[in-house]
Amino acid sequence: MCDADHEHGDDEGLTRRDVLAGAAGGLILAATPGSSAAAATTRTTEGGTGAGRVSRITRGRTLVHADLHNHTLLSDGAGDPALAYESMRMAGLDVAALTDHATLSDGVLSILDALLPDGVNQITGLSRRGWRQTRDLADAANDPGVFTAIRGFEWTNPLLGHINVWFTDAYTDVLDATLMGGFYRWLTREDGLFGLGDGGADGLAGFNHPGREPGRFNDFRYEAKAHDQLVSLEMFNRFDDYLFEGWADGVSSPLVTCLNAGWRPGLSGVTDEHGTDWGYPEGKGRTGMWVTENTREAVRRAMTERRFFATRVSGLRLDATADNVPMGGSIRRRAGDIRFAVDLDRGAEWDGRRLDLQVLRPGDGVPVVADVIEAAAGRVTRFSVPLDADDGDWVVLRVSDPTQPNAAPGPDGHPCNDFGIAYTSPWWLDPV
Repeated sequence: MCDADHEHGDDEGLTRRDVLAGAAGGLILAATPGSSAAAATTRTTEGGTGAGRVSRITRGRTLVHADLHNHTLLSDGAGDPALAYESMRMAGLDVAALTDHATLSDGVLSILDALLPDGVNQITGLSRRGWRQTRDLADAANDPGVFTAIRGFEWTNPLLGHINVWFTDAYTDVLDATLMGGFYRWLTREDGLFGLGDGGADGLAGFNHPGREPGRFNDFRYEAKAHDQLVSLEMFNRFDDYLFEGWADGVSSPLVTCLNAGWRPGLSGVTDEHGTDWGYPEGKGRTGMWVTENTREAVRRAMTERRFFATRVSGLRLDATADNVPMGGSIRRRAGDIRFAVDLDRGAEWDGRRLDLQVLRPGDGVPVVADVIEAAAGRVTRFSVPLDADDGDWVVLRVSDPTQPNAAPGPDGHPCNDFGIAYTSPWWLDPV
C-alpha cells in the first residue's frame, strides 16, 4: 500500500557541484514506476540535481550532506590541509571532517624516517604537531548554522583495521593502543591507557572500509563498553559497496558480521579522499544526516542517535521510518507486520526513476532479503513487511538500481547483486 502527494519548486543556478552531480543521473536509467507496492504522487521540492532538505515523513530535522573521512599531507594524502575544508564547503557539503592516519608516535616515526635511504618515501602518519594543527584548521573553518567542520583522526592498524575517531581532543596511535582491546580501552577511558595521558571517552568512532584489512577488527568481536561510542560502519568507501566485501574469498558480509555480533552502528558513506579534490568526485560515498541544526553539537547528536544514511549520490534525500520510528531507532515489539515509510528524492532530474527497496535481515554469511519493493525517485513509498525478533534483531533498507550490476557481488542470484545507491541505518527489534 502506498500514498504520496506532489510539490514543485524552482530551478537553482548551475554550480560546479551541479555539473559533477549531473553525471550521477546516468547511474540510474529511467523506467516506468509501475507497481502498486510503490505507487507515488509526491514530486520534488527543488529543481536541478538535488532534493530539498525537508522530509515528507518526519518533522523537526533538516538534511545535511556530510563527508567524515578525508586525508591530507598531514598523513598520506596529497593535498594541503589548509585547503581541504574550503574545498568541501564549495563542493556543497554541509559537514566535513579531516581524519588523517594515526600510525606511530612522533619519536618512532622520526627514527624510522632517519633509517630510510634518500629517495625512499618517508613513513607517513599524523604527528602530535599535526593533530594540534587539525584543531586550528577545523575551528577556523567551522561556521555554526552554515558549515560544520570536525576534527578527527584514523587509528590505523594495517592488519586489524582502521577506525575513525571524532569529537575529542584526545589522540592515540597504534604504538599507544596497538590491538583492538587497547583501542577500546583508550576510547572509553577519560584518563587514557594505564592512567596516562588523555582517553577518548568524549569521542565517537566508526569502522572504516570494513573487511578490507584481514583481521576485520577481530572479526568485529563485540565490546560492550564501546557500544555507545561506536556509531558508524562504512558501507560506501570511495566507489565501493562493502556489503559483500570478502565474499569472493569465502568471508562473510561485514554488515552481517558486525550487526550479528551485537554492535549497533549507523551506516555511512565516505570519499576517503587522498588527493586534492575534496568533496567533488561524483559516485564516491557520502553521508546524509538528519539534524536539528547544522552545528557540531547537533551533528554529534545525530551520529549518536544513528540518524544518518549512506549513499554515493550527491543531493540524495533518504528518510525512512518503521512503525513511525526513525532509522537508527528501536521498534518496541517482537513480531508482526512492520509498516515502513520511505521518502526518497534527488530532484527533478530523477523524478519517477525506477528504484528497488530491499529489506535486509540477519543471515548466515550474507543478509537475507525479506522483500523487494518497487519504488521510484520523487515519491513516498509505504509498505509492510512481517518481521520476527526470533529471526534476528535488526533490519536495514538498501536502495538499489535493478538495471545495473553490483561490481562486488555476493552469492549467485542474491537480490543485492544489483547496484547499491543507499543504505538506511538499521532499526532494532527491541520488545518491551
